[in-house]
Amino acid sequence: MLYDYLPVLFQVLLVIGFAAAVLLLSVVFGRTAKRNATKDSPYECGMVPVGEGTPRFSVKFYLVAMLFVIFDIEVVFMYPWAVQFRDLVTESPVALVSMAGFAGTLAIAYVYALKKGALNWKA
Repeated sequence: MLYDYLPVLFQVLLVIGFAAAVLLLSVVFGRTAKRNATKDSPYECGMVPVGEGTPRFSVKFYLVAMLFVIFDIEVVFMYPWAVQFRDLVTESPVALVSMAGFAGTLAIAYVYALKKGALNWKA
């Protein structure tokens, strides 16, 4: 049984050896560059960088993004159910009741987010 894992072990050793060799060669043959403020500044298509590199976003932006992801994932859960809807309902109405409960929970969560002002950009 150990003989079956020999190719995997050989490949792992080969990958580790290759990574170590590449790192060693970069240290041996690489040159150290002279550092100064001009060379260390980021290149912005010929423009002199002014201000901070990353703009500040409002917390509302992230809140709306998280709500979108959450409700989008819920739609992904509803899609397979919708594809099999006809077969599920003919077998038993439990599938319809369970999905109605799921959609109802989503509706309650949406109303809660609206009441809390989570989707209000002005506030």
